[in-house]
Amino acid sequence: MNNFRYHAYTDIRFGKGQVKCLTELVAPYGKNVLMVYGGGSIKKNGLYQQVKELLSDFNVYELPGVEPNPKIESVRTGVALCKDKNIDVVLAVGGGSTIDAAKVIAGGATYDGDPWDLVTDNKKIGKVLPIVTILTLAATGSEMNKNAVISNMETNEKLGTSSHDFIPQASICDPEYLYSLPAVQTAAGTADIMSHIFEQYFQKETGAYITDRYSESVLKTCIKYCPIALKEPDNYEARANLMWASTQALNSILSCGKGGAWTCHPIEHELSAYYDITHGVGLAIVTPRWMRYILSDATVDRFCEYGKNVWDITAEDKYECANMAIDATEKFFKDCGIPMTLTEIGIDDSKIDIMAEDTIKYNAMDRAYVALDKEDVKKILMACL
Repeated sequence: MNNFRYHAYTDIRFGKGQVKCLTELVAPYGKNVLMVYGGGSIKKNGLYQQVKELLSDFNVYELPGVEPNPKIESVRTGVALCKDKNIDVVLAVGGGSTIDAAKVIAGGATYDGDPWDLVTDNKKIGKVLPIVTILTLAATGSEMNKNAVISNMETNEKLGTSSHDFIPQASICDPEYLYSLPAVQTAAGTADIMSHIFEQYFQKETGAYITDRYSESVLKTCIKYCPIALKEPDNYEARANLMWASTQALNSILSCGKGGAWTCHPIEHELSAYYDITHGVGLAIVTPRWMRYILSDATVDRFCEYGKNVWDITAEDKYECANMAIDATEKFFKDCGIPMTLTEIGIDDSKIDIMAEDTIKYNAMDRAYVALDKEDVKKILMACL
């Protein structure tokens, strides 16, 4: 097991009606609040009005319209508001995209240059304004981690950045906010959760037994509860378990004692950078193809372990077990209603070469579970068509 640092300081308020804690959570940081949110669903479900009432004694400024793949233009607008209004605390109300944008806004508020600099070089991140979140989508785990992903469509770049100070001070997680989600968002969010786990589970370190068992249990939670949530959108048990699975999948607990570069996320980031697709859908398409591509004598034991412990596969032959596990993964995503080819979502082979090149350019793919070069990435993307 590798050395690791785990410092979890986010004040999580989980469950029904926890929004009542908002004033208490925001007050320590000041009176000037920048409220960041997305496309307006919080106005339809009443959350927006609740927040405004709870913060009636604060100076609340708003940045609406943050995109599903948050754009640097939205971040720049938020940074300008922070500087103009002397913002004390950034409140993100939404899913991972909204929270990611809020993080870079909070960092850009104290930075003299273009906030895109903080995305391309996280060493430039200095002081970060306090961040509080109200989560409305189970997917990215951004409510309890240091990561943010921002898109620059002018340069066709979708890049991740991180800072320990990006970790939210507090996050309100009420599963009831997930009831009104479209089915595709529930399914794609679950695919994102599972991909986060896969990226940490399929690594070269084999001695982190306890971490791997945690990972398998969170995967089984997704497999159990996503179909229930799709069939019964207001099933509290299903929504609560998926919401907590999302947080656990990427708050660093599942990487303790492990390490290494990720694979499917970097590949999908290029798909989103060029085509602005739903992140979880892209991951669901890429993941089974990547699994099949890297299956070999060196990886078969790991895939078989995954099959036995997550999918309860009992096949004795290792390759049969591994292939059954990969097939089960693909079938699960398909049964959840996710398109399973790039062709279905309007992507052809015209940009595969440059997407493969950019994947290698921006990511340390040589440190992944199985090292990949440009030709490897091209073959995986071609298999996704």
